[in-house]
Amino acid sequence: MRFTLDRHPTANLVTSVAAGEIRVGDVVITRSVILSAGEIIYDWPVTATNGVDLESLQPALALSPEVILLGTGARIEFPEAGLIAELATRGIGLEVMDTPAACRTFNVLVNEDRPVAAALILP
Repeated sequence: MRFTLDRHPTANLVTSVAAGEIRVGDVVITRSVILSAGEIIYDWPVTATNGVDLESLQPALALSPEVILLGTGARIEFPEAGLIAELATRGIGLEVMDTPAACRTFNVLVNEDRPVAAALILP
């Protein structure tokens, strides 16, 4: 799936998503990753939704987002409900969606200058 480019030429934006890979600009990423407009955290060690917890999200939390978009692969899989509640008490939303939808939403929020992080699971 090809994505349309943006108004922010220096921001990290997802340019395409295919089975087992995400492109950010010209960079091909084949392992789980955390993105913000200005950072790429490669080789995020999570490979399945059951590996998502507060500790695994620390690199995303360090980016000070308002919202974390959790891309769970080809289909939506929710982490434990307690995680969503814990993040809410910290004033951070956790939105769970399939990875292509998370990438599209990430691009929209970056273009709106929103503080967002995307935690994208690639098996």
